[in-house]
Amino acid sequence: MKTLFERIIARELPAEILFEDPSVIAIQDIHPVAPVHLLIITKEVIPNIQEMKREQLPILGRIVEVAQELAERFGVSDNYRLLTNCGHRAGQTIEHLHFHLIGGRSLGVMG
Repeated sequence: MKTLFERIIARELPAEILFEDPSVIAIQDIHPVAPVHLLIITKEVIPNIQEMKREQLPILGRIVEVAQELAERFGVSDNYRLLTNCGHRAGQTIEHLHFHLIGGRSLGVMG
C-alpha cells in the first residue's frame, strides 16, 4: 500500500508543490503549526531517518540545500526549525522520511 506521500508524488492526491527535483519534493503542510510550515519529502521511500542505509545518506545534504532555498523564498532564513520524527512515539504519522520546515513566528526553546 502506498504512503500518502507516494500518492502525492504520483499526483494521485493534490498538494501545493513548492519544489521538486529527482530526489525530493516540497509541499505546504495541510495542518500548519506556524505561518510557514513546509514538508520536504524524499521521493525514494525511506521509512525514517534511523532506517537509512549508508548509500542513502547523501539525500540529507540535498534536503538541507532545499530547506535553505525555501527558507530564503519564504523569508524565514534567520528563523526556522528543520526537524524529522523517527517512529510513532516521536510523533511520526507517515512512514516515509520527511522534514518539517517551520518558521515565521517565535518558536521558543525545545525541551
